[in-house]
Amino acid sequence: MTTETHVASAPTGTAGADPKRLRGMIAGTLGNTLEWYDFGAYGFLAAIFAKNFFPADDAFLGLLAAFGMFAASFFMRPLGGILFGDIGDRFGRRRALYLSAMLMTVSTVGIGLLPTYAMAGALAPVMLLLMRLLQGISVGGEQIMSVVYLAEGAPPARRGLIASLATFGANTGTLLGSAVGAVVAATLTAEQLVDWGWRLPFLAGILLGGVALVLRSGLGPEAAGAKRQDPPLVEALRERGREIALGVAMTVAVGALFYLIFIYLTTYMQQVDGMPARLAFEVNTASMLVLVVACCGFAALGDRLGRKPVMLAGLVGLVLFTWPLFHMLGSGAPAAVLTAQVGFAVLISAYAGPMPAALVELFHRDTRCTAYSLAWNFGVGWVGGLTPMVAVYLIHRFASPMAPALLIIALSAVSLLAVLRLRDRTGGPI
Repeated sequence: MTTETHVASAPTGTAGADPKRLRGMIAGTLGNTLEWYDFGAYGFLAAIFAKNFFPADDAFLGLLAAFGMFAASFFMRPLGGILFGDIGDRFGRRRALYLSAMLMTVSTVGIGLLPTYAMAGALAPVMLLLMRLLQGISVGGEQIMSVVYLAEGAPPARRGLIASLATFGANTGTLLGSAVGAVVAATLTAEQLVDWGWRLPFLAGILLGGVALVLRSGLGPEAAGAKRQDPPLVEALRERGREIALGVAMTVAVGALFYLIFIYLTTYMQQVDGMPARLAFEVNTASMLVLVVACCGFAALGDRLGRKPVMLAGLVGLVLFTWPLFHMLGSGAPAAVLTAQVGFAVLISAYAGPMPAALVELFHRDTRCTAYSLAWNFGVGWVGGLTPMVAVYLIHRFASPMAPALLIIALSAVSLLAVLRLRDRTGGPI
């Protein structure tokens, strides 16, 4: 057994009153904003990437390929989780956080500079794939490192709320991607958006990345980690295998729901409902605002009532109400679509808000980064990354816009069964 490193600058007690701890909280949050800003922007502009990076012979195959690129990056997330989890468990959270932000900044700006299929032919999608794979490695470590960093230094009574700041950062990043997409779509013509406007959101990533790197470079020192006989990955699989499997089952619904409701649906609204791109982005941005606030609210509620009952309430709601909500999404009426997306945002928040702290509490300190990364990246990464592509296929295969609803209900039921088996450690030591 080994002793986990402790981050000296992690938020504790009245974190907001200490400038160093406040800096640590912002640094732990902002990297997620960068990571998910890019992922959000790519998902929202998937139809544009399909036109620019793949042959135009078949629009369906082009869109499927664009979402395939989206999914491919998620298959790299377990590798990134193992890599950065090993760094975090061996050398401390600070180093892992800095390296993940650096890698994401380089790959995000790189996408904005890529040549299109018309410029470079088959080399264009290959370069796009490379950038997406690098982003997948980065995201595979960022989410876990920031959650663990924030939760380990939080007072037990506020652990859920403080750990949810990582989710707040991720949701804010996706919201920024949606907002930038809405602004670009509203201010440029369709031709300009396809020609060069799609590059702007990715080039703007250098601003977020620069701020994150500056903040993380100034985090306080960490205690040296104890020597260990086996790599963290070996220890985690040997000693925490059952907890990792439970964590995977807990997280599958999060990935499927988030990427289907808040990433793919901008394309769904345009292709199924016939909404203009501007209106689709505006509806998505409004529902993301609800998600950003509600996740923190439900995380704080979990600190008071227990994480397990709050998460169960959200999952039961998803099983019961996904079908009628999805029916509203397919109606094409802007008011009904907005109401449905807000309804999903509330239910997802009840489930996802308390989850980061629950997962930190599930795993032992010695291999927490690695074990958490395996559970999160296989559950959210693989299942979530495949969901938009599967949704495109199901709608095409069964000629029904309601087909993805069955997928959501099934995965929500899987996570519901897993949470029922969870031991609630709210407020206890970790």
